[in-house]
Amino acid sequence: MSSQEGHGEQSDRQKYEFRKVIEELEDYDGSGTQLVTIYVPDDTLISDVVAHVTQEHSEASNIKSKDTRTNVQDALKSIKDRLRYYDNKPPENGLVLFSGAVDTGGGRTDMITRVLESPPQPVQSFRYHCDSDFLLEPLEGMLEDKGLFGLIVLDRREANVGWLRGKRVDPVKSASSLVPGKQRKGGQSAQRFARLRLEAIDNFYQEVAGMANDLFVPERHDLDGILVGGPSPTKDEFLDGDYLHHEIGDMVLGKFDVAYTDESGLHDLVDAAEDVLAEHEMLQDKQVMERFFKELHDGDLATYGFDQTRQNLMMGSVEQLLISEDLRKDAVTYECPNGHEEHELVDRSTETPAHTCTTCGETVETGEREDAIEHLISIAEQRGTETVFVSTDFEKGEQLLTAFGGVAGILRYSTGI
Repeated sequence: MSSQEGHGEQSDRQKYEFRKVIEELEDYDGSGTQLVTIYVPDDTLISDVVAHVTQEHSEASNIKSKDTRTNVQDALKSIKDRLRYYDNKPPENGLVLFSGAVDTGGGRTDMITRVLESPPQPVQSFRYHCDSDFLLEPLEGMLEDKGLFGLIVLDRREANVGWLRGKRVDPVKSASSLVPGKQRKGGQSAQRFARLRLEAIDNFYQEVAGMANDLFVPERHDLDGILVGGPSPTKDEFLDGDYLHHEIGDMVLGKFDVAYTDESGLHDLVDAAEDVLAEHEMLQDKQVMERFFKELHDGDLATYGFDQTRQNLMMGSVEQLLISEDLRKDAVTYECPNGHEEHELVDRSTETPAHTCTTCGETVETGEREDAIEHLISIAEQRGTETVFVSTDFEKGEQLLTAFGGVAGILRYSTGI
């Protein structure tokens, strides 16, 4: 998994904490349109947000249902109180606020408020949303964002280049050509006209390549690939002519038929390349799991299971910590009367079980409980270990969860554990 800190990516711990909050909020329902969500970009003044919330609070007095009216106004008051903690600007990448009275069963409700600072990708626009569910789709899209891809769309009239950052398309540069039409002007021989036209096409392709090279070459170490779109034969001529810098020319993942070559064509290119992008995103997970299985069968640099992997983490011997994205368990730390500390993985839905110390046989009735992923990531960050979250959408990724307990590691050196 490539590091792209310069593009606003968060640490593994932060991304996982966001994911946990999303999963919590997904389970909440309001009995009416009383759950408030606000997305705040980092260039929005907090005072403007407060003014908007104050206005919504005033307009909520017109809601006919007394319960809904009270709940919406309470949610807005809670959000307004939270906004007082910020200066005039939100944190980097913005702010997302959730507040509302959620159903807890038996006709009862609880007022909850959650604030997420500095999401994984910048909040694109201010959004106020009041409904029976919290608005989570924009935040989910940020967490799913993986990869940085260069985009080029061109025909013989115009071209656009830009970025695909996760799921966000950012147009950056455009150019228009001076290529004449196929009909020659009077007084020109057909041969001369054809030569001038080919020269104009070549000059335009060089201009497009120059834009792409200027944009992509400085980011080549973070770049996951380049996509090229346009009508045939334009895109084929462009790629076959080796106009692109060789370092980024080698990173072209594919060429795709795209009808438009303005900014909308960049979006069409992403849609056309959907299968390639999905496979590339999965490829990173597949590569790390293939390396793990190779070490498991042919080498001695693989570890798996919570206890063994944790021991290796503590020793600083783990190069990559592999965690299944679907792992949902707690880590319990037990300390027996004789001072021996041991750890156990338990289901979140179960009570903390008693534990028998494997060193002295003493029984420990209670233990300190913590989210297993946060527990492991905390150790990994202290030891300089990279964390890789592995999808279960392919066979080896599913095996990490079902056969290895959702936790494994690739070692820097063999420890015998």
